[in-house]
Amino acid sequence: MKRKLPALLLTLALCSGLLTGCGSGETAQSAQSAQPSSGVQRVESLKIAFSPYADADLISESTQPLEAMLQEKLLEKGYDVEEIDMTVGTSYTAVGEALSAGSADLGFISGGNYVLFSDDCDVLLTALRYAINKDSENPADWNDGTIEENTDEMSTYYRCILLAGPTEKGQALLDKVNSGQELTWDDLNSATWAVLNPTSASGYIYPCLWLQEHYGKGISDLDNVVECDSHTTSVARLAAGQVDVMVSYGHIRIKNAPIWESDFGGTAPMVEQTGVIGVTDGIYNDMIAYSKTSETMADADFRTAVGEAFIELAQTEEGQEIFGVFSQVGYDWGKDSDYDGERDAQALLKSMEQ
Repeated sequence: MKRKLPALLLTLALCSGLLTGCGSGETAQSAQSAQPSSGVQRVESLKIAFSPYADADLISESTQPLEAMLQEKLLEKGYDVEEIDMTVGTSYTAVGEALSAGSADLGFISGGNYVLFSDDCDVLLTALRYAINKDSENPADWNDGTIEENTDEMSTYYRCILLAGPTEKGQALLDKVNSGQELTWDDLNSATWAVLNPTSASGYIYPCLWLQEHYGKGISDLDNVVECDSHTTSVARLAAGQVDVMVSYGHIRIKNAPIWESDFGGTAPMVEQTGVIGVTDGIYNDMIAYSKTSETMADADFRTAVGEAFIELAQTEEGQEIFGVFSQVGYDWGKDSDYDGERDAQALLKSMEQ
């Protein structure tokens, strides 16, 4: 598991030339041609596909300045890209299919989607998000009487937590965890759980993996499960006492603690009424992947230049504004094995379907 890097250390590491995560490949044939007089290579086009993280019009409008910024950065690195074509996929799967077919050179995709199409694409960069100040796998360490906080460190992954609420059952589970006792399957099975649909990483898949690792069972084996349409709905049901436990990303309380009482009807501050009873393995962030079938991306040196360009642009104020649409604050070199946890998750989903 790749651990968090302070922003300053990350910048220093990137500037020191640690560029081995870019992968390897054959030299592109027709997409690039050298210009000996200037030492600049011409690239006819670079096609980038964005997953529909938000409304397509919002993504298109927000990323419009990226074309000129990326062209300028790549020219600094010796590549004159004549045209950058940016599109928003109609679905997450559509972007994976575009990478697989080579109709997109680069794609902003999720880890789960990458695993499905990794035969035909590879990781270039892993997205960074601001880390939180709690990262222990021991749930009791999260229950120190404070709400989690964002830090100025960046992380390539996040964790999912099992959060107990203010009901009698929820507090009983929390008391047991905080006293150092192990929860039994019967303890968990007697609670009512709020989960998301089975395609959600933090709302279903990783909590299911956690249950499998600890008890040999999954969410579908629990007696009392309520499927919610969003993390916000899960929080509302937890506050109302309709469920005893909810599953979500580790920073769920940062956003919801200020409105726990006013919007959700909590009867005391969220930090007093909730607590963590389980913590999953890290879930790697989304990525920028490149197509293995694209001639443009076949040149390892060009891939390095593209990766460096995105890393450097994300460190600018303009870049932060653009990539913030995807809730991404920077990029680090990634590798295929970072997403082995996603492969385990996909294998689990397939076994559940059988």
